Amino acid sequence: MSTHITIKEAANILNISEQRVRTLCRTGALSAKKFGRSWMLEPESVNKYGLQTSHMVAEDHASYFVARKAKNKPIALSFFSGAMGLDIGIEKAGFEVRLACEIDKFCRQTIALNRPKMALLSDINDYSKQDILDASGLSEKDDIDLIIGGPPCQAFSTAGKRKAFNDDRGNVFLKYIDLALELQPKYLVIENVRGLLSCPMDHRPHDQRGPEFPDLTADELKGGALNFILSKLKKSGYAYSFNLYNSANFGTPQIRERVIIVCSRDGKTPPYLTPTHSENGEYGLPKWKTFKQAVKGLTEHQHLNFPEKRLKYYRLLKPGENWRNLPEQLQKEALGKSFYAGGGKTGFLRRLAWNKPAPTLVTHPAMPATDLAHPVEDRPLSIQEYKRVQEFPDKWILAGPLIQQYKQVGNAVPSSLGSAVGKLIYSLLNNKKPKQYIGFKFSRYKNTTNQEWENQFIKAFNKATQSDLVQQELGFG
Repeated sequence: MSTHITIKEAANILNISEQRVRTLCRTGALSAKKFGRSWMLEPESVNKYGLQTSHMVAEDHASYFVARKAKNKPIALSFFSGAMGLDIGIEKAGFEVRLACEIDKFCRQTIALNRPKMALLSDINDYSKQDILDASGLSEKDDIDLIIGGPPCQAFSTAGKRKAFNDDRGNVFLKYIDLALELQPKYLVIENVRGLLSCPMDHRPHDQRGPEFPDLTADELKGGALNFILSKLKKSGYAYSFNLYNSANFGTPQIRERVIIVCSRDGKTPPYLTPTHSENGEYGLPKWKTFKQAVKGLTEHQHLNFPEKRLKYYRLLKPGENWRNLPEQLQKEALGKSFYAGGGKTGFLRRLAWNKPAPTLVTHPAMPATDLAHPVEDRPLSIQEYKRVQEFPDKWILAGPLIQQYKQVGNAVPSSLGSAVGKLIYSLLNNKKPKQYIGFKFSRYKNTTNQEWENQFIKAFNKATQSDLVQQELGFG
């Protein structure tokens, strides 16, 4: 049986001309050998090139693993996997991630390139419990250790319209919860943006509020969406804890805050994640990692470019500075109408500091209001620097054009935060008590732990309804 394919076969696979395939062979873009006047190509090289350049699509496929646990590793299933930042961390913690579910074309190609043996599925709405088990090589008798997922967060983002579950993306959030509860994993993890803590499930227009209107319901209060989710979990017997975690506290060279909800099938409230770093070395932990530490040793850089009209201002800024460090007349000139708008405008003309963590990476580092410029070079951060800050391995292959690569990495969960989640669950699976730091400040915001949040929600509910319900009556505690 031949282990190579012909020029014609490769052209059909990649949907390009035979002449183009020959050119790719000559330049080394495709791994091939010449026999006489004919090229013979390695199928794996053709597949890799096709996925990376989007000449091929990543089709759904089942896991190559057998049903038994590989090397006795606990099994995890991943949903809304993106470019797999969270999953890389889960793997580092000792899990076998058996399945990835992702609808985005370029993310799917990235998954197929880096984890070809992992089961790959697309739209979560299209699959049942049995479909998930079959694709993962599992049966009804197999106990799933962990299900992880970060449903689309735009519906809850404080920068968005806050539509919650009336948004299609909110609906897939509920599909994720329902499917996970059907699969009954020992542990379920939900990752999302800070906006989830305050987003109502149903929004009542402000002109329909007041003494002459009915009281706001629990679903219409700030946090109503999260309350609805927690109610579903409690009714299914799952205990939970959550917090808003700054990824810098777990070794990520970046200020990035995400809500992590850890749910336990055994009904015991899980502890919080164990930090590995602190801002100034509190609790005897190492200080936060810096951008300089993250990008040390990088020599190759692919990046977008700033327009000349912005570069003239960047040339006046030093590491860690932004538009506010320009003379006032230049501030007005650079920002235009935005200068007179409200808000902090912290993303305009922003150079990163060498000796601090990077700010939260965005999906496009060269947009006027979300610039992420190199500390000294007159350019946006490169995709290689993006990968380092989000802690993807240097060898991690990203599919698609450069703008799509930025989007994949910018949307990812830093792998150190994923690893902290994995280590916590791994400890709990092995009946080990994770180390806790009493009073540790996980976030710059207040009332972000499950206990603080529940107390705030009860107060808001009592105020809205002029009632005096206690914690147990709303289902908390």
